Amino acid sequence: GLIVKRTIRVDIPVDKYPNYNFVGRLLGPRGNSLKRVEANTECRVLIRGRGSIKDPAREEMMRGKPGYEHLNEPLHILIEAELPVEIVDARLMQAREILEDLLKPTDESQDFYKKQQLRELALLNGTLREEGSPMSGSLSPFQNSLGMKRAKTRGQMPPYTIGALAWALLLLCAS
Repeated sequence: GLIVKRTIRVDIPVDKYPNYNFVGRLLGPRGNSLKRVEANTECRVLIRGRGSIKDPAREEMMRGKPGYEHLNEPLHILIEAELPVEIVDARLMQAREILEDLLKPTDESQDFYKKQQLRELALLNGTLREEGSPMSGSLSPFQNSLGMKRAKTRGQMPPYTIGALAWALLLLCAS
C-alpha cells in the first residue's frame, strides 16, 4: 500500500518528577532499550527538548543553532514511522504505549525494568555475577569455563545480552 510518514509527540512529565532520570530509562544500557522499541515497532524514537543532550554545557552551546530549536521546548519524545498507511497508526500507537509505560516512574524496589537494564549493563560490561553462581569474577564473559576465549562479536549485540529485557518488551508488544 501507500507509504506515509507520520510523527506523534509524547511529553515527558519532568515538571511532575524533576529528579527522575527519564532519558536514562528510555535509552537503557548503550541505548539498547530504545533500539529494541524501534526494532519491535519499526518506528524511530527521538528524545528532544531541554535535557535531551547529556552534557549541559554542550546543550547550552547547541541551543539556538539551526536544527536545535527543540532545546527551547520541554523534554519530549518524537515517534516517527514511515510505513504503509494500513499499519502506520497501529505501529505508532504500539510504540507510544511501550514508551508511556516506561515513563511511569516506579519505586526503585519494584522496578523490574530497571533491574533488567542494570543486569544487561553488567553483562555488557562483563561484570554480571548471578546470585548463587560459583563462577569467579575473574572469568571474562568472552571466556568459557575451559578458559578458552570466544570470538568477540564486534558491532553486534552478543546473543546473551538480549535476555529478559527483550522478553519483557516482546511480551509488552504481543499483549
